[in-house]
Amino acid sequence: MTLTTFIAWISAAVTFGTIIMFGSVGEILTEKSGNLNLGVPGIMYLGAIAALAGAFFYENGNPAPVPVISAMIALVSALVVSGLGGLLYCFLTVTLRANQNVTGLTLTIFGAGVANFFGGSLVKLSGGVGQISVSAASSVFRAKIPFLSDSLGIVGELLFSYGFLTYAAIAVAAAAQYYLMRTRNGLNLRAVGENPATADAAGINVTKYKYLATCIGAMIEGLGGVYYVMDYIKGTWDAGGSLEALGWLAVALVIFTSWRPKNAIWGAYLFGFCYWIYLYIPSGISAALASALGAANVTYMQNLYRMIPYLVTIVVLILVSKRRRREDQNPASLGVSYFREDR
Repeated sequence: MTLTTFIAWISAAVTFGTIIMFGSVGEILTEKSGNLNLGVPGIMYLGAIAALAGAFFYENGNPAPVPVISAMIALVSALVVSGLGGLLYCFLTVTLRANQNVTGLTLTIFGAGVANFFGGSLVKLSGGVGQISVSAASSVFRAKIPFLSDSLGIVGELLFSYGFLTYAAIAVAAAAQYYLMRTRNGLNLRAVGENPATADAAGINVTKYKYLATCIGAMIEGLGGVYYVMDYIKGTWDAGGSLEALGWLAVALVIFTSWRPKNAIWGAYLFGFCYWIYLYIPSGISAALASALGAANVTYMQNLYRMIPYLVTIVVLILVSKRRRREDQNPASLGVSYFREDR
């Protein structure tokens, strides 16, 4: 493997990892409150289409759009819409006490449907498939760090050649870790997730913590959608379902990290490395493995390589279960509705 190929592999892993890192950190905050939101892919879809639509209407309504303003409109639109997705989930599961699993899966279907409907509408407005573009906003999200990316050689290429949301994802994960483990409110949130009845008896507003954690978590997940449309696919729309697959990987990453945001940083990049290995592994090895397994061609092997992140997650689950450490397990009340009158 050449140095150029290795750098390309790292770049692909970081870009891929950033998307699922946002989704994972947002879901960790949500699950720490006891809410199991399987609507992560749907919320990422909502954030993506909101960002794209906001930037699209601004740029098409102005002959000389300001890139920074367009990017800010995209960010605000995504945060608001994805936050509303989290609010909808909370209203159904916390206030109405609907089944969390069903609600989350429904939210995924709803978010994907809404996003693809409006995405298709934007494609028609822009003149057809491949014509939609929000280049002004996308240029801001994809801009490299000045000087550092070009003046430091390989180091600059490896560390500073990404858009600002890449570094924001790391900062959000670190802030979430600090909040959960080093602040009183974080302790209260973990108490709500472990035993809401005890937390309620101690004077903690269970409903408030569940709503805030889920809505803020949804807004963080929405940033993953923003990164996908503005950086990953360069300011256009993709109805192929790739974002949904990334959303489910983010859910798997939550388990892989043992509900610790700091582990999402390296875990997301590890997932990225594993996911893209089929593009960079020597073709001779792929052909030999395919022949040994009796596969018809190397394409089958590529699909097997894409399973690696999920297989790693299963292995981690087994290892964590054998260690039997409570701090490595999911919150005790995860997925269970809280009935205060039963306290």
